[in-house]
Amino acid sequence: MHEGHDHHQVTGGTRPLLFALLIVLIVMVAEIVGGLLSNSLALLGDAGHMLVDALALSISLIAIWIARRPADTTKTYGYHRVEIMAALTNGVILVLVAIFIFYRAYQRLLEPPEVDSALMMGVAAIGLVANLAGILLLRRASHTSINVKAAFWHILGDTISSLGVIIGGIIIAITGWGIVDPIIAIVIGAIILWGAARLVRESSDILLEAVPGHIQMDEVGQAMMNVSGVRDVHDLHIWTITSGIYALSAHVLIEDQTVARSAEISRAIEQELARRFQITHTTLQLECEKCESCSEGLVCGITRQGAH
Repeated sequence: MHEGHDHHQVTGGTRPLLFALLIVLIVMVAEIVGGLLSNSLALLGDAGHMLVDALALSISLIAIWIARRPADTTKTYGYHRVEIMAALTNGVILVLVAIFIFYRAYQRLLEPPEVDSALMMGVAAIGLVANLAGILLLRRASHTSINVKAAFWHILGDTISSLGVIIGGIIIAITGWGIVDPIIAIVIGAIILWGAARLVRESSDILLEAVPGHIQMDEVGQAMMNVSGVRDVHDLHIWTITSGIYALSAHVLIEDQTVARSAEISRAIEQELARRFQITHTTLQLECEKCESCSEGLVCGITRQGAH
């Protein structure tokens, strides 16, 4: 018999993402114009990053809208994993952006350009202010959604990029060293690559159903063993459905007893898992030692599923 589960609606951040997208588009246009007029690769690289950010924010928004669709008979977990796929896509895009910046910076290192440092700094300063506003918009939602976290990393990368361009402009204005521009671009690319690697790793872990980072398997097993009536726990699996939704399945060996008492043990385990580890979707198969009334070693041959 099918038993329904409440998988929780953890998607959010639509309005902040929309405002952040608007900010990115405006600054991107300003940086493209400013980069062309000033001949600054660092500024054009930042504008290219913003173009990718606009795409990334759009992907994040679309993913949130899709993820809000309810579960059905073919997608029993709903569409939450769309957000994880969007985060992975954004991470890969960031890697490609970093590689492109490295390539263009290498070319400019061979032939340092003439750069209009004043215009370069002015446009970057506008971008810095706009990006700081984007960070404030996305900061809170980024703690609860890896999808919004991906967008947050894009904006954070832009902020660091703008700051780097300003520093580069100051150095060029004082020293006249055009080579500083591609060097700053390389630093920007490295920061982008670092954030991208984290996103790819985190989203890949979720898609591979790895144990969530804040959970230790031995601690979970011991917590379940501490519940009265539990004798052993095996075939334990813990994974993330999407940001903030953690699931567990396990075989639990209990003492031979009534079905009513078995249900109490299941509820006690579920409550302990939710309280200590935020695991709110559990599938427990209760087993007992073989006895005359239980030829298969199962409590009435029933698998109990729980959700909160």
